[in-house]
Amino acid sequence: MRPEIIVPVVMCCAMLWWIGRGMSWTARLAVTAITLVVIICVLLFERRGF
Repeated sequence: MRPEIIVPVVMCCAMLWWIGRGMSWTARLAVTAITLVVIICVLLFERRGF
């Protein structure tokens, strides 16, 4: 994998961990799932050239 993909994902995980310390497990899972979907959508749009 390329660093321009890995670095934002790791930073996002760190931010989610920091913000999610006071959240319940279901809220953490929901935020994580939404974030992963957004990352995947951005990657798909980049590869298609939009």
